[in-house]
Amino acid sequence: MEITPPGCDGNVMASRIWKRERTMLVDKFDRSFPYLRLSITAICNFSCTYCLPNGYQKTGQEHFLRQDEISRLLDAFIDLGVWKIRLTGGEPTIRKDFTEIARMIGKRDEIKTFAFTTNGYRLKENAKVWRDAGLNNVNISIDSLNAKKFHEITGHNRMKEIREGIEEAIKVGFENVKINVVLLKGVNDGELDQYLDYVKGTPVSVRYIELMQTGDNLTYFNKYHRSADHIKDQLLKRGWVENIRTPGAGPAVNFTHSDYSGSIGIIAPYSKDFCTGCNRLRITSSGDLRLCLFGNVGIPLRHLLQNDDQKETLKKVISKQLDYKASSHFLAAGDTGIMTNLSSTGG
Repeated sequence: MEITPPGCDGNVMASRIWKRERTMLVDKFDRSFPYLRLSITAICNFSCTYCLPNGYQKTGQEHFLRQDEISRLLDAFIDLGVWKIRLTGGEPTIRKDFTEIARMIGKRDEIKTFAFTTNGYRLKENAKVWRDAGLNNVNISIDSLNAKKFHEITGHNRMKEIREGIEEAIKVGFENVKINVVLLKGVNDGELDQYLDYVKGTPVSVRYIELMQTGDNLTYFNKYHRSADHIKDQLLKRGWVENIRTPGAGPAVNFTHSDYSGSIGIIAPYSKDFCTGCNRLRITSSGDLRLCLFGNVGIPLRHLLQNDDQKETLKKVISKQLDYKASSHFLAAGDTGIMTNLSSTGG
């Protein structure tokens, strides 16, 4: 029987069958999940004011997923239809075996989009190695293009080398290079012109991310949170056009302009219907499944990653959890779930 994809003539049931043909991970709200964000460490060497202002504090429990466990986990998710993987941290490249992990994942033909998020401190020297390993998308956090502000926000005076790392990533052929900017009131909310100058001739996407409340940043959040509408309104007034969201894309709403090589994206988790397009699941660095970045529970999977014979059980456990995924987070009500800080889950 021919299945009609969504958007063509056909009923809702046909649409759902089509989704399940593409991925078996579909929740009760008819959202499919082809995208896995995999944290491989909770450690970060930066001390960003909105995440780890005092730097990473060792707990003595730093037993992060091993390569063999990661491999078994991916085997299960690929069987369930996942085709986009993003490696996160903490700072993922801080792991000594980061390149080996990338090679192990990059050789899997089923993975079409293989990305990582980084602060960029090792990018300049390793961009080609990581591209050759199979990584094809990279997000680099640069919360200000002003070197002094960047130093104040991150605790590191590395703006020049990170900018050079971005240039190298473009040069060696990364398909998508994105710059993450956490929007901070009174700190970097007046820098849109600088970022527009940057994307004028540089083929990168700058993504403004609304500051999110976490379990340990309420005072900071109340002082520095600013709605992403501040950026969106300026873009629309300047003739930027909102783009249609592509399948498998992340949560950003993207804007383009014919006079610019790059683009601007906005991630606004407090906006209406933000969660209706959710397409991603998360695994913490210790092997817990998180259905939502701000969920109230983590489902331990590590005990099912110890030998190859556990794969079918693992797949059943993962699939069953989709029945419990909520329709939305509850950030607007101040409920941050078990999220202590963004480094702890991978953002």
